[in-house]
Amino acid sequence: MLMPEKTVNPSVTLPGKVEKIIKPLDRTDTEKAQINIEEGADPLYKEIRIENTLTSAEGEAVSLKKGAKVLVTVDADPSATIPKRET
Repeated sequence: MLMPEKTVNPSVTLPGKVEKIIKPLDRTDTEKAQINIEEGADPLYKEIRIENTLTSAEGEAVSLKKGAKVLVTVDADPSATIPKRET
């Protein structure tokens, strides 16, 4: 049986570290993880906050711990990119 060829979207993966876990002020809000992008981001824009809910390989909900090393990947549809011009 032939497997369909996997297409690879343009992407970049940057190393990061969970700097803090932000507890919600309101019970209807969700816990957030603040991630510091360690390389490849401008200093003023190196922190991102995401909902602190991930899915394990077994399909269970898990949360990040403070200090955890993570990889942040930006994955784009090829139609959303243009060739980079040499300068």
